[in-house]
Amino acid sequence: MHDEQLNQDVQARKEQQHQEDLQRIRGFRMFDNTFMNACLSDNIPGTELILQIVLGKPGLKVNRVETQKLLKNLQGRDIWLDVEAEEADGTKYNIEIQRDDRGAGFKRARYHASMLDSNALRPSDEFDQLPNAYVIFITESDVIGKNKPIYTVERRITNIDEAFEDGQHILYVNGADQNNATELGKLMHDFSCSNPDDMYFEILADRARYFKENEKGVAEMCKVIEDVRNENTKQVMANNIQNLMKNLKLTVEQAMDALSVPQTQREMYAKIVGKKSI
Repeated sequence: MHDEQLNQDVQARKEQQHQEDLQRIRGFRMFDNTFMNACLSDNIPGTELILQIVLGKPGLKVNRVETQKLLKNLQGRDIWLDVEAEEADGTKYNIEIQRDDRGAGFKRARYHASMLDSNALRPSDEFDQLPNAYVIFITESDVIGKNKPIYTVERRITNIDEAFEDGQHILYVNGADQNNATELGKLMHDFSCSNPDDMYFEILADRARYFKENEKGVAEMCKVIEDVRNENTKQVMANNIQNLMKNLKLTVEQAMDALSVPQTQREMYAKIVGKKSI
């Protein structure tokens, strides 16, 4: 009887979690990283639309889109790109969606641009073959604070006031500017919409509708949320292990003993902590 009651309690908690996930999905917007990744994953038309509007290039075409791409650094400071896209001529685009101003700092933009460059050439390539690169931060608020819909950052030779055309471009898009008289304002409106029926651009609305209303799409989104939840749980445990190791001078095994980490998970956490220590 005790086991039966325990099983019922477990099922009830799972159902409650599922209902909470469904409610969360209904409230998702393109400004929510998890939802944006799903909506733009392998979505060339949707990514093209965003780039065409932001850059004012209606004919722009990309041939590859990848979300959550890892770029590795030999010093260990890797980055995950929200969206990376590429044109046929090799021009690269990194789109970063940020709700928190702290995630859109100027030096982060510089670092992203440098990482795009450092991963663009093969050993035998000449520097002149370095492709043009665009880092685009789409932020929920006006990060720069000058009340402009978009800010374009370009290098200049200051003492002769001429452009230093090295092919690197950084842009900040102000998501708070939702002027429906402009295509960019409409796009930012759509990024803030939780209801696909309220969106201007059908390419984005159809994708959002799939993950919010289609049975298969909702199931995919629930799986993504579950994966993120599990990853966050692992990250918290790894941080706790590392904190015990640092503060109490414990070995990784001693820290996992103190936290009662199951034997079946210890190898996994040892690897995570090992990577975090590099």
